[in-house]
Amino acid sequence: MDLIIQPDDGLTPLLQAVRHAKTKIDILIFRFDRAELEKALEAAVARGVVVRALIAHTNRGGEKVLRKLELKMLEKGVIVARTGDDLLRYHGKMMIVDDELYVVGFNYTKLDIEKSRSFGIVTKDPKLIKEATALFEADCTRQPYVPNHDRLVVSPESSRKILKDFIDGAKKQLLIYDAKVTDRMMVKALQARAKDGVEIRMLGKIGKGAPDVDARKMPGLRLHVRAMVRDGSAAFVGSQSLRKLEMDGRREVGIIVSDTVIARRMQEVFEADWLQTMSKAEVKEVKEAAENGKSDKDKGKEKNKEKESRETE
Repeated sequence: MDLIIQPDDGLTPLLQAVRHAKTKIDILIFRFDRAELEKALEAAVARGVVVRALIAHTNRGGEKVLRKLELKMLEKGVIVARTGDDLLRYHGKMMIVDDELYVVGFNYTKLDIEKSRSFGIVTKDPKLIKEATALFEADCTRQPYVPNHDRLVVSPESSRKILKDFIDGAKKQLLIYDAKVTDRMMVKALQARAKDGVEIRMLGKIGKGAPDVDARKMPGLRLHVRAMVRDGSAAFVGSQSLRKLEMDGRREVGIIVSDTVIARRMQEVFEADWLQTMSKAEVKEVKEAAENGKSDKDKGKEKNKEKESRETE
């Protein structure tokens, strides 16, 4: 399992995946303006890879662009399908390349990849790939999707329960990237965890009802991803905010990972972003607390050494 961090990693991980594809590429598109990726998909078709693109039926202000993209891809040999219009938006971002699944929080655009904070998860888990393929097939053929995995987070079918369970499972800390959290059930769940002593910090906005959640504006970069890190050991990355519309009325796709390395790396990125929101007084307070903690730890080590020395005399 791998982590993609934007804007640090750029388009490279996706380009490499497409360029090394051997048999198939399934790509779900909401917005797309990267010529390099378009050419890579065209080259994949030319070498015999089956490339299927499922393109959203609409997005805000870009329907003509989407139809133009469909025609361009059809001309290059890509098998193109259009999502249904039963949901307000088909906003998920997902790609399956051979035996790898990419679930990302960013569109295939310059703005999302180069100027926004976002993440993506790459996994070879066969059960997740099977589930993602089932979702892709269902949406391509406009058939009902029946969820069968508790780590692929799909709106509107399974996201509410999976994300609520993820929040409820926090024991010590929950770090959140989310442009706007307004769903009443989720706000209530966050406040409940905070009341129980869980440290909850958020880059983004939160609605009324969670006064114990420390929410601040994302500094420096545009905030686009929806992500959470729980207790430094598990994480969520996806396209759905904790808003009623995005959980109940749109197609959104996310993933839950229980990988400590990835969770801690996301935690590091969050802390670096959070540091930029802090005042000089807050930074000083954190440094002093860290130094005091280190000092107490050193004192404890010294006491242990003294005890061991007495025991060996």
